[in-house]
Amino acid sequence: MPDPATVTGSLPVTHPAQSAGPADATAELIAELTTHHLTIAVAESLTGGLLVAELVRIPGASVVVRGGVVAYDTALKRSLLHVDSSVLNVHGPVHADVAKQMAGGVRTLLAVNGVRADIGVSTTGVAGPGPDGGHPAGTVFIGLSKGTGSWAVPLHLHGDRGEIRAETVSQAIDAVRALIAQGDAE
Repeated sequence: MPDPATVTGSLPVTHPAQSAGPADATAELIAELTTHHLTIAVAESLTGGLLVAELVRIPGASVVVRGGVVAYDTALKRSLLHVDSSVLNVHGPVHADVAKQMAGGVRTLLAVNGVRADIGVSTTGVAGPGPDGGHPAGTVFIGLSKGTGSWAVPLHLHGDRGEIRAETVSQAIDAVRALIAQGDAE
């Protein structure tokens, strides 16, 4: 499991160019989740549903994907996903702690028969075209939650709004795969 004592609690992200596996990282993720009998829940802001759509693109995803929540409005991050009001008031919605709390909150929100999802993943940030809340376009945080831990992967992406959103989805897939791989290494 990742070391929660790291400065941002971030995980190393495996980039497609570094992996030796098949070209479809999403299909690999669904296969890994299935093999490990893990479920996943998704909370999205800047990706607006693109991440969960990418996951369910793969046949058989219904075995492991609990669902997704688009909490685009900051108030929904607080009310649905239980992101701490003080964090939102101090930092705004684009922050590592917000991403981590979104990932943890969606695991509970999308519990089935009282059982939380095994993994939560979230996206929050600024897709552009311009800055928002003092953050430049391309400032993104991917949140991850598994077991009792939570982590944030900070990203500084470049491109237009569509490219930033698409790259966030790709990076989120890679981050969840890295989280699962680290669990295997324990």
